[in-house]
Order: sequence, then structure tokens, then C-alpha cells
Amino acid sequence: MSFFQTARKLLQQNIREYGMYIALFVIMVYFTVMTEGTFISSRNIVNLVNQTGYIAVLAIGMTLVIVIRHIDLSVGFLAGFLGALAAIAMADPKVVAAGMSLPVYIVIPMTLGLGIIAGLITAFLVAQMKIPSFVASLTGWLIYRGAILVVTESTGTIIITNDAFNAIGNGFIPDIPEIGILPGVHKITLLLGLFAIVAMIVSEINERKKKQSYNFETLPVEMFMIKLVFIATIIGAITWILAGYQGLSWTAVVVLVVTLVYHFIMSQTVLGRHIYAIGGNPDAAELSGISVKRLIYVVFGSMGMLSALSGILFASRLQSATTTAGNLFELDAIAAAYVGGVSAAGGVGKVLGSIIGALVMTSLTSGMNLMGIGISYQYMVRGAVLAAAVIFDVATRNTGK
Repeated sequence: MSFFQTARKLLQQNIREYGMYIALFVIMVYFTVMTEGTFISSRNIVNLVNQTGYIAVLAIGMTLVIVIRHIDLSVGFLAGFLGALAAIAMADPKVVAAGMSLPVYIVIPMTLGLGIIAGLITAFLVAQMKIPSFVASLTGWLIYRGAILVVTESTGTIIITNDAFNAIGNGFIPDIPEIGILPGVHKITLLLGLFAIVAMIVSEINERKKKQSYNFETLPVEMFMIKLVFIATIIGAITWILAGYQGLSWTAVVVLVVTLVYHFIMSQTVLGRHIYAIGGNPDAAELSGISVKRLIYVVFGSMGMLSALSGILFASRLQSATTTAGNLFELDAIAAAYVGGVSAAGGVGKVLGSIIGALVMTSLTSGMNLMGIGISYQYMVRGAVLAAAVIFDVATRNTGK
């Protein structure tokens, strides 16, 4: 079999996994050409990463929820509500005047804890009361929407003046002092990118050896080398672009840490395998000894925590909390998950895919803004992309690919 025949066969067998990466690549090339390079500029890519952050975090949690065949519509306004509570605890004039404002190192864990509690409440309705997750989370959607209005009704907008908190959404990791090498380039970002490339290569080689030791099918050596070179090139290019502006932002660091943790959980732990088992067949999973109720609590509690983190990222980026915070966040997260390869039927989906899906949706918005396309057409295009992703899911699932 020739090289091109092998490549074609591999693409057909892994179309669900590779399709999203191809789509992102095509979108980025298209907008780069149409904007004469502005889209791929360092400043725009850094802004794109920061804009994707709060949706990417939600998309990770939503991936787990959809994998177990549920949905959570409350996450958007829950994120906005918890972001507003964080702002009030630090910067509300009445709280500050009373001397009761809290430091950021207390506010962040407190907000995450409240998010977990909110997620567990939804889980209780789903697991114990047997209320469909759509209805249970819609209840939360309404309650948290009203709660945002209640906590912000006196001021409308709460300005956050805490520099440490605002740095989460707007700051960048520090760099080493200028030493005459690569002036104007963020060197720590380059070193981190180099470390990521080395770690990726080592991980892929170890994974290949592990599969070979169990006589599992692996890529031909030529294709494996091309895969490593391609991924290394992509990581290197993104790293170089980010280093050309101000380097890696703290938002990007947060998203990377969350992604790595959840990717490890879903791919390397018993918990992850049980979550996929529930999505594949809940009844069979229950009969095999897996506690479906317990995992519903785990998944929705995790979703609540990530909603809180999303609210923190969004409030930090805007340096304020507003009455409209969280609007449509849940739909963006669901869209990112589906575009990233999560199956509407449950049991299928990867954390990394949802991150790519979030980047696809944000790239569409950013590119169309740069081209001056109106918001009405932007919604139409994003809707068409989401429809295409779901159609693709159904088609590949029905053909067994």
C-alpha cells in the first residue's frame, strides 16, 4: 500500500478525531488570507486565546455532561452570578465601606466552592428526583438569571479594582530580563513551547511502545514521524506567535492546566472509563457495578466548579461584573463541545476536541469581526457550523466510523 493510500485509510478511520483539526486549520487559513495576515498576527492570536478561555473551560465541563447523556443549561448564568458574587466580595462599595471585603486568595476558592454546591444541587434533582437534566438545569438558568439582577440591581456594574484578580484575565506570565538574544520576544513562552514539544514527543513514543507491547495496531513508522513533525510544527508556530506579543497569558495557563487535568482524568483513570461507560449504556454500567448516581454528582459538581472558574475568568477579563454576564455562555459551550466531536448520543467525546471546538467558534467570530461582517450574519454562520457538526456526528456514527 502506497503512502497516500495509507494516509487516506487512516483519515477515513479517524475522521471524527481529525475532522475538527482540519476544520480549524481551514478556518484559520481562510481568515488569514481574507484579512491579509491580520488574523494570524501576534496581538490577535493572544486576544483570541483570551476570548476563548472562559468558553473553553465551560466546554470541558459540558463535554463530561454530554458524554453521560445529560445537558446543563444553567452554566451560563451560574458563571455570571458567581462572577458577580466574587466582584461583590472584593469591590462592592458597601462591602468595602463596611471593611468586609475579602482578599483574592479567599474569594477564588470560595467562588469555586459555591460552584460545586450549585452543581450538586442540579445533580440531586437529576439523580435523586429523576427530573430530566434539561428541566432541572433550565430551573437553574431562570434562578441564576434572576439572582444576577438581584445582586447587581443597586449598582448595575461592579468595577473590580483588585490588580491580582484582574491579572487572571488580562495579565501575562513574567519573562526573563533582556539579555540581547531575540529582543522583543517572550523567552519564557518559547522555553515552555520547547518543553511542550519535547513532552509531546516523549509521550507519543511511550504510548506507541505501550501499544506495541500489547500487540495493538499502531501507525506505520513514516506516518508516525510525520504526525510528530506536524504537531511539533503547530505547537512551535503558536508558541512563536504568542511570544511575539506579550507571551503566554494567565488565562491560557489556566485553560492549559484545566485541559491537562481533565484529559488525564478522562483518558488515564478509572473514573474516566466509568464516565464513558455510563454514556455508552447506563443500564449496562449499573449492572456492572458502576454507581451511576454517584458519577452524576461528580460530573455535575465538576460542571458547577468550572462554571465558577469561567465566571472568574470573564469578570477578570472585563474587570467588572455586569447584569448581562453569562448570557448565551451555555449555548457557546454546548456548540464548542459538539463541534469538537462530542456525540449527541453520549459516550463519545474528548476534552481536547472540545478545546478545538471552542477555538473554532471563537475563530469564526474573530475572523468575521475583522472582515466587518455584521452580527446577524455571524449568528447564521455559527449556526450553520453547529448544524454541520451534528450532521457529521450522525453520519459517521451511522456508518460506524
